[in-house]
Amino acid sequence: MIPAAPAPMQPSRWQQAWREAIRDPRELLSVLGLPALALQVSAEAAAQFPLRVPRGFVARMRPGDPHDPLLRQVLPLDAEMQPVPGFGLDAVGDAAARAGHGVIHKYEGRALLVATGSCAVHCRYCFRRHFPYAEETAAAAGWRDAIEVIRADPGIHEVLLSGGDPLSLATRKLSELTDALRGIGHVRRLRIHTRLPIVLPERIDAELCRWLSGLPWPVVVVVHANHANEFDASVDGAIRALREAGATVLNQAVLLRGVNDDVDTLAALAERGLAAGVLPYYLHQLDRVAGAAHFEVPDATALALHAALVARQSGYLVPRLVREVAGDVSKRPLHAAGDGRDPHPVA
Repeated sequence: MIPAAPAPMQPSRWQQAWREAIRDPRELLSVLGLPALALQVSAEAAAQFPLRVPRGFVARMRPGDPHDPLLRQVLPLDAEMQPVPGFGLDAVGDAAARAGHGVIHKYEGRALLVATGSCAVHCRYCFRRHFPYAEETAAAAGWRDAIEVIRADPGIHEVLLSGGDPLSLATRKLSELTDALRGIGHVRRLRIHTRLPIVLPERIDAELCRWLSGLPWPVVVVVHANHANEFDASVDGAIRALREAGATVLNQAVLLRGVNDDVDTLAALAERGLAAGVLPYYLHQLDRVAGAAHFEVPDATALALHAALVARQSGYLVPRLVREVAGDVSKRPLHAAGDGRDPHPVA
């Protein structure tokens, strides 16, 4: 008897949701009842940086609202193709800080691994939208180069996984890295920067949580949500699972015109995040990457918003307002001119 061929492996729930993401701007606008908005969509922008957005995230958008803050983050518009002085391809100096294949070493004690170029959502303001992922991913060749960079530098105490989105990798691929890091005594912490718990909460499955809970170091997961509407019950469950696996969960947001550039929205984001078990970490001024200028909020406005947030929120609900500047030794806090504070970056 000829043995039956093995059944093909079925994708997991999160992988299936990934595959079903919307990639056509016209389909997205049709789902939301906004076909007329297609006149503002740039086919050229969509070709350069394709639309990708999971259907679960789309379900949190307001049908019929052309100004929905979640829609604005993902829809490729004509404004992206207008060149603006001061906006370039490498807004934060990643290339100059390259320390190995997919390894960026900007700040003392920390090495950032650009784990992959894949992400479940393509945010139009992404500071790595022009990054050469095809040549620079740390997961290539079994993480070999990244591991050797970390092993060779005893001053590296914290490993950061970024991307793209590191959680777009299979858990077994992430395990390859952490199994190798276990043998490097100077590594003390692991940090994961990810948008998937927000846009694709199905990714936080039992296998991932078993991996997290078995790691020998403190783990910090920094999620990325810009608006309270990005949270729902499925996101709450994903955050809860991360915390139950032993991770500290923080949120970083980007200040974006037309998305969260008012104090009520920023306050609501902090409150909703806390309800889900997330504390605010950073509020970033926009990285000046080509294609994102229409999202920029002036520094004076950013400072006024942050001051208003300080006046109305408990301190632990106020993120640090920062900008990343190429060549600086840390993120640069924004302070009002003439307030007497040290203008230099702080750790």
